[in-house]
Amino acid sequence: MTETGAGRPVEPGDCGPAGRGDDVTREAVLARAFVRLADTLASDFDVVDFLHGLSADSVEILRAAAAGVMLADGRGGMRLIASSDERMRLLELFELQGAQGPCLDAFSSGRSVQANAADSRARWPDFAPQARDAGFQLMCAVPLRVRTDVIGALNLFRGSDEPFTGAEMEIAQAMAEMAAIGLIQERAARERNLLTTQLQAALNSRVIIEQAKGMISEYLTMTVDDAFKVLRNYAHYHNRRLSEVASDVVDRRIPSAALARHGPHF
Repeated sequence: MTETGAGRPVEPGDCGPAGRGDDVTREAVLARAFVRLADTLASDFDVVDFLHGLSADSVEILRAAAAGVMLADGRGGMRLIASSDERMRLLELFELQGAQGPCLDAFSSGRSVQANAADSRARWPDFAPQARDAGFQLMCAVPLRVRTDVIGALNLFRGSDEPFTGAEMEIAQAMAEMAAIGLIQERAARERNLLTTQLQAALNSRVIIEQAKGMISEYLTMTVDDAFKVLRNYAHYHNRRLSEVASDVVDRRIPSAALARHGPHF
């Protein structure tokens, strides 16, 4: 509950005599929500916590009864990641199990979906009764997308049959797209870090392999090219990684005689 300038308490959905106090509150909440949605590159970023925040903000800002987020799993399926409450979580699990509902339609089409009680019964005959029994009448979903890349969807349900306005749908889509941008940026940053780590590991392995080649060349009196063939032959024969075998050669854990049995013509 918040206070207007005159000190009158304002409940969610109550716009006061002129509606200005609630508008200011809503704008402030929306601004804070977008700041949180943009903050995905922090070192302690947590995807689940981030999407729970999106669900909670959506309920508060859009005056929904409940909200939830599903993300694509990389194999064409969807996975429930966050919900504003337990009944929404159970309902979204039912949506996934029944392969029917607004979130799945928004994800597959890349467009927002909204249906009242009557329309939802015709559109999702198995899912709609479950939603009604959970206390929901209006069902809505917007895709989490960046241009044509759709990575999930945001579900928004209401207990009444009152539809989300055009402005509310624009806000919902903007929040969903901001979340999608944040998730993709975070994933790209993580992949860049992984690539850097992998590159450094590859460079380290290459140094060890070069050392091993030189040692084998000296041990067995052969060219460096033949020494590399010995190293590869030994690794293949023993079903081991080349870098691991090279490390053992450098640390003298593999005797010269064992290497000699895997000569260049092995």
